[in-house]
Amino acid sequence: MKPSEGRRRIVIEEIQPQVDAGRYPAKRVVGDLVEVTAAIFGDGHDHVAARLLYRHSSQRKWSSVPFSELSNDLWTATFSVDKLGPWNFTVEAWVDHFDTWVHDLGKRLAAQPDPKEPTQQTAPQDIPLALRIGANHLDAASSRAKGADAKALKLAAGQLRALAEANLPFYESPITAELEALAAKYPDLSFATKYPVELPLWVDRERARFSSWYELFPRSASPVAGRHGTLKDVEARLPEIAAMGFDVVYMPPIHPIGVAYRKGKNNSVTAEPGEEGSPWAIGAAEGGHTEIHPKLGTLADFDDLVKAAQAQSMELALDIAFQCSPDHPWVKQHPAWFVHRPDGTIQYAENPPKKYQDIYPLNFESSDWRGLWDALFGVFKFWVDRGVRVFRVDNPHTKALPFWEWCIAEVQAVAPDALFLAEAFTRPHVMYSLAKSGFTQSYTYFTWRTDKPGLQSYFEELTKPPVSDFFRPNVWPNTPDILHEQLQTGGRPMFMQRVILAATLSANYGIYGPAYELCEGRPAKPSPGKTGSEEYLDSEKYQIREWDRSSPLSIAPLITQLNKIRDASPALQRNESLHFHSCPNPNLLCYSKSTPDFSDTILVAVNLDPLNEQAGIIDLALDKLGLPWQGNFEVEDLLTGARYQWHDQWNYVALNPSVMPAHVFRIVRP
Repeated sequence: MKPSEGRRRIVIEEIQPQVDAGRYPAKRVVGDLVEVTAAIFGDGHDHVAARLLYRHSSQRKWSSVPFSELSNDLWTATFSVDKLGPWNFTVEAWVDHFDTWVHDLGKRLAAQPDPKEPTQQTAPQDIPLALRIGANHLDAASSRAKGADAKALKLAAGQLRALAEANLPFYESPITAELEALAAKYPDLSFATKYPVELPLWVDRERARFSSWYELFPRSASPVAGRHGTLKDVEARLPEIAAMGFDVVYMPPIHPIGVAYRKGKNNSVTAEPGEEGSPWAIGAAEGGHTEIHPKLGTLADFDDLVKAAQAQSMELALDIAFQCSPDHPWVKQHPAWFVHRPDGTIQYAENPPKKYQDIYPLNFESSDWRGLWDALFGVFKFWVDRGVRVFRVDNPHTKALPFWEWCIAEVQAVAPDALFLAEAFTRPHVMYSLAKSGFTQSYTYFTWRTDKPGLQSYFEELTKPPVSDFFRPNVWPNTPDILHEQLQTGGRPMFMQRVILAATLSANYGIYGPAYELCEGRPAKPSPGKTGSEEYLDSEKYQIREWDRSSPLSIAPLITQLNKIRDASPALQRNESLHFHSCPNPNLLCYSKSTPDFSDTILVAVNLDPLNEQAGIIDLALDKLGLPWQGNFEVEDLLTGARYQWHDQWNYVALNPSVMPAHVFRIVRP
């Protein structure tokens, strides 16, 4: 079949960034310079020109910037994104006849006989004819231009014709860089090829890329032993959390908790009188997902908490768990939103062998799925209207994936600064699909990547395209659901090691505290391994806990120092520069991050063995640190303040985990 226009001779391929051929947006942050690369080529020897077209969704007209060629038909261009929300970009390319002519004229001029050697024989180059051809190109460009530019191009065309009429024995080049640039402003796009897809880009605010999360249960925040904590108690704790350097305070569900089938301490299927149940069993007589648990306070108290967090330069993150207790009002109001078993009862949640009799999952194959979707969006909208812009979403992989794509887009249509963290520990394709569908950040497998090869390969996957174009890792060494065997057996050094890894490998990280800073490592089942448990003993999910934050075992000072380092180090606030350095010792993991201009470079060495000192020689790959291959330089350990004089490519480190399991070095530059 013949194309509608067979004179379009340019091919455009391999545009990056793009996610699934433009099905989903790539992700960037306000202020980013977005680098776009593409393979652009045509037939023969004619020169190619191309431009990048881009615009925010609020703009009707395209802005453009020219591409420059890298090598071997690969081209690059950049544009800056200065607004939140959806952007689009595409590529347009054409045969540049004027530039081809300029190049050809240069070869003709270079082949002229040397006027100082009149006897030299050289084939005639038809230069006057070539000048007339160039004049025609400039005439055409002047017809596409306006005003002074049109006059300048017309004048230049006339000058070329006059030069041709002179029929000189020797010609100097009449082409200036200014004339080339002027002609390039008015290309002939009659037969330009435009890439058929407008590729999407979503632009978030900076906290999407760089954040430090602190999780706490409000009901355990009371300073008075035995008293149920309140939102006012959380408000009183905010200055302490801010002083530790966290910028997001995340609370598990704060809604009324169901009474039916309420869980007791340590996940007992029977609650004793006075036991509070699981906050994830949402809904009671007082209401559901848009109500506050009466013991926590009121909506007015919540509004005060949002403002108090903002006053501390922090944000409040809410847990959105789309599930219901048997007492949730939706159970009676919308029975079609739940799965009914043959005996007429509603199916409760199960993850064999785990059973959650206190929770009813929602049925995304409901005949009233439209009503369900609208109600769930309404939950987000309710809290957005109260000033919340950060949401941690519980188990999103157990809800319909098309729902998330629709719902997040609807929320961000009214609040483009809203951020969503996906708590999905599931198969990689599902985790990645959630990120593509709109989740800003994602939990990861970091908790279960414990050895050097596993950590290195995993973070190389997460921090490089294509994954890094849509998936932003948020790294947690623990959660209320996950107490890894390492933390059960590795003691305080292991807690120190894992938080250092989390805070320096990923620009986004979080801890579940105070359990983490107090090194809480008691499992529900004491024996680790296959027969053990990743559940906490006396888990806060099922009971109020009292925490002695003044304990001398606390690693809060280390966490505070790590957050200060992160805040002061632009290199640690992004992931794309992460580079792993070679070290023969399998227990020493070494990696670096740098800003593009190497004004800030952080080099981290971590002892993965919580029991024994480990030492080794690190290959620094000095080009990755912005250093010459030979010479002396200084490194400063930002954890201890110690300084060391190093030289050349190979350097020695030794780390005693009982003292400090890691170095976090800053390269000291003159």
